[in-house]
Amino acid sequence: MNVSAHALGGALAAAVPSGAVSDDPAALARMAMDGLTPRWVARPGSLDEVSQLLALAHDAGLAVVPRGSGTAQALGNPPVRLDIVLDLSGLQGVVEHNPDDLTLTVRVGTTAGALAAQLAPYRQWLPLDPPGWSGRSLGGLAATAASGPLRVRYGTMRDLLLGVRFVQADGVSTWGGAKVVKSVTGYDVPKLMVGALGTLGVLGELTLRLHPAPTFEATFLVSFETPDAALEVAARALDSTLQPSRLEYADARALAACGLPRAAAGLVVSIGTAEPAVRAQQAEFAELAARARGHLQTMGAGFWRTWERVTAAGGIVLRLATLPDRLTAALADARTAAPEAATTATCGAGVARVVLDGGDARAVAALVERLRAGVAAADGSVVVERAPRTVRELVDPWGPVEPGALALMRALKTEFDPLGLLNPGRFVGGL
Repeated sequence: MNVSAHALGGALAAAVPSGAVSDDPAALARMAMDGLTPRWVARPGSLDEVSQLLALAHDAGLAVVPRGSGTAQALGNPPVRLDIVLDLSGLQGVVEHNPDDLTLTVRVGTTAGALAAQLAPYRQWLPLDPPGWSGRSLGGLAATAASGPLRVRYGTMRDLLLGVRFVQADGVSTWGGAKVVKSVTGYDVPKLMVGALGTLGVLGELTLRLHPAPTFEATFLVSFETPDAALEVAARALDSTLQPSRLEYADARALAACGLPRAAAGLVVSIGTAEPAVRAQQAEFAELAARARGHLQTMGAGFWRTWERVTAAGGIVLRLATLPDRLTAALADARTAAPEAATTATCGAGVARVVLDGGDARAVAALVERLRAGVAAADGSVVVERAPRTVRELVDPWGPVEPGALALMRALKTEFDPLGLLNPGRFVGGL
């Protein structure tokens, strides 16, 4: 390492008084991304340290990749540069909780599971349950716009995020949303940050809207003889007075992975509210399913933990989104194109996950292009949520973007990060 690099490393270490800046080869190797090894790994313990570190990186022109729990490192394009991995797992804990208002401000390194445990005594929860949610950081859930079965009733992070404290690329700490400052007037900053993959700023704190935990919940599986029968019942349920909190479609492979009885397809349903209402809705759903020759059985209270674990697995994950009324056709196309895949879908949201254990990179790229062609007419999308670099080099992991929308994204990137130092190259269009 040359003298200037030594001096820069010393300055970075001074910016993080806790001493959590490392250039140890083993530590750097653990934080490598897509074959790129950082020059430093920094684990700040406060937002002030994040600000100081980013200010130094900005002045030195260093590329910074924020990292939470590390579960979404294969999302997006490979980074074009990687100087510092900014490990945000040290930013932990609740800053402020207002139980009467059902709001909470929390540091981004806190995992969703840890937050759930803290909220349990208040009988409140943050209804976000993407695959592997309990071990994922809240900042990561926001940066990747991750969602799961609960979105059918409660929406996504965009619906639950009230405000953010984030650090701009030049090191300036800024509020957006619930506490807005002049530098971001005119933008709905929380919504901009959701799904931006840390390319517009480094999240530090999230202000979230909570919900009361249901007083009673029932989960049940309805097995069907055909996938179309399952999806038809789901559509009827969504068009009725039923109010499921989760309504997930699973094909035969996904059911088997969860250890569920063999069937061509199934619906896993949760209803959560007062017990009499739950019982009444479950009976109504059973009648609806029976008319389609569906077989209903009650699941244990811990089933969604199994679902969380199983859906987090898989070497290659494709996230398909289309209009809800086009979902049946899109899933039929996926079954034909990839019969070896395990597929699940959040009914009512038009979102499906196609999971493969692996496969030839060219064959996977061709599958992605086929699925994109199938949903293009409805402005749908297929995102490569997780795959080896070889796949993401053959096919754009984000897919095509309308030129006007891409131009707007570029303008925002230029305004928030004019030097292109935050997660460079990973986002849509190589932003």
